[in-house]
Amino acid sequence: MTDDKNKKPAPEKQKGHGPGVGAATEKPKNFGKSMKQILKYSGNYKYAFIVVIFFAIAGTVFQVAGPKVMGRATTVLAEGLMYKIKGTGTIDFAAIGKILALTAFLYALSAIFSFIEGWIMTGITQKIVYKMRRDISEKINRMPMKYFESHQYGDILSRITNDVDTLGTGLNQSITTIITSIATIIGVIVMMLTISPIMTLIAATTIPISIVLLGFIIKMSQKYFKTQQEYLGNINGQIEENFAGQLVIKAFNKEASMEKTFNETNEVLYESAWKSQFISGVMLPVMMFVGNLGYAGVAISGAMLAIKNVIGIGDIQAFIQYVRTLTQPLSQVAQVMNQVQSMGAAGERVFEFLAEEEESPDLENSASQIDVQGFVEFEHVKFGYDPEKVIIKDFSANVKPGQKIAIVGPTGAGKTTIVKLLMRFYDVNAGAIKIDGVDIRSMSRHGLRNNIAMVLQDTWLYSDTIMENIRYGNQNATDEEVIAAAKAARADRFIKTLPGGYDMVLNEDATNISEGQKQLLTIARAILADRKLLILDEATSSVDTRTEVRIQEAMDNLMKGRTTFVIAHRLSTIRDADLILVMNHGDIIEQGTHDELLAQGGTYADLYNSQFDEVEAS
Repeated sequence: MTDDKNKKPAPEKQKGHGPGVGAATEKPKNFGKSMKQILKYSGNYKYAFIVVIFFAIAGTVFQVAGPKVMGRATTVLAEGLMYKIKGTGTIDFAAIGKILALTAFLYALSAIFSFIEGWIMTGITQKIVYKMRRDISEKINRMPMKYFESHQYGDILSRITNDVDTLGTGLNQSITTIITSIATIIGVIVMMLTISPIMTLIAATTIPISIVLLGFIIKMSQKYFKTQQEYLGNINGQIEENFAGQLVIKAFNKEASMEKTFNETNEVLYESAWKSQFISGVMLPVMMFVGNLGYAGVAISGAMLAIKNVIGIGDIQAFIQYVRTLTQPLSQVAQVMNQVQSMGAAGERVFEFLAEEEESPDLENSASQIDVQGFVEFEHVKFGYDPEKVIIKDFSANVKPGQKIAIVGPTGAGKTTIVKLLMRFYDVNAGAIKIDGVDIRSMSRHGLRNNIAMVLQDTWLYSDTIMENIRYGNQNATDEEVIAAAKAARADRFIKTLPGGYDMVLNEDATNISEGQKQLLTIARAILADRKLLILDEATSSVDTRTEVRIQEAMDNLMKGRTTFVIAHRLSTIRDADLILVMNHGDIIEQGTHDELLAQGGTYADLYNSQFDEVEAS
């Protein structure tokens, strides 16, 4: 079994686990920093944003000009009506018609510019989302193995899906709304000033009141949006874990415990979600109340000015429309701030992931095309997942090409850790691992791993045909070569009994075949890879004894001419190993052949005899 998991340091904050629910939440996010990161990330599209701003402003200008032009029609109508009453003239319907036609033209232009602005902005946001998902995907390939061993997959998945979607939706809808709202406010104030500075001053008093109230509400709701976004990721992680582990959960009667843990996390999500939505929802009625106060003040002052003939009746109509128009962008900003905060929280989580520590880069002149012979040397290797807690203390071994090396020992002895160091999933803290006399740290990781085939205890197959899952070991292999590898792994017989044979599609997690069959397919994949170095980490642990014998025959043929490292729990499978290394607490305590170690009567002999006694007893 993989034995080093018990040795790696726990992350500072394990996400998504129920016991952590009662702990204090993180401090409220730095909203300003998050928005700066989003703007900086969108920098490649700054010229496109400028075009969007231009069209948004142009559309707003034509929209704002409409009420004043229409107000002129009202004034002409009122004046004509007065002339008709006095008998000195009549209503000029031709002039009114021209004014209304001009108004319609202005509104049509506004609609066209707004359409173009929305079309461009949608394209920009989708490109940003596409780039972000691509960067996350590339980032994953550069992440060190320790990140994946200390973080929940569900939380990572939530950042890639939920958070990126939230950010994209927020960019598309909130940015354009804010631009048009600001342009509308400025344009409306300018037009209002041209009608009456006094009435404008009365209406403008509502703006600072709205801003102060808006800022207070946003500050109150920020921390709840942060918690909501964080625990949404935690919920996703728990659901994924519970779904994948249903067999174990039911076997140990842990349904109630898992439900309790989920409910605790869900309770935090519920509390933060309703508080954030409720507080943000207060924005709209508050803005409407303030706007109505301004509207009442304008109506009273406008009537007094009209009586004194300072302004015309059409000006009052236009001004009332402008007051209504002024409250609309303020209300829109109030509504969109809900979305902006979610966008900021989502952006922070995405950029936190993109800023995570990456694998140390390969040396500048590291070899990417390597053809190894199979000499492997471990020279006084020292390693710990936490440098303060060393688990491999002084490991040394020399392996010749074609040898079969077995590594045995109790759980936590460091067996799998040695293999991970050989694969450069981690780099040694001290000492060196050499292949053909060359330190593997001077090789590129890609070039090194291109010479190693690996079969793990935990099988990994993806949703595709059996043929393609085996071909994963060598993408250029023909169908005939894939079938030959399956035969060598003793998998051909069961594959032909399946519906569709090699063309049968495995479902998610390959639950439509047995664990033993999964193991046979991964062995076939390693055979097809045809690498000089072979690593078998409990490769036959999921198969029955009879199948194991058949696999062992195939593995013996596979291992000929290859340097092979076998991590084994069943000691009966490694009796023919050229060298057996017995590990405990990160050190080699015994080494030799099977017969030599039995003759010594030490730890290996005790382990072997205890397993033999267990078999006899069963």
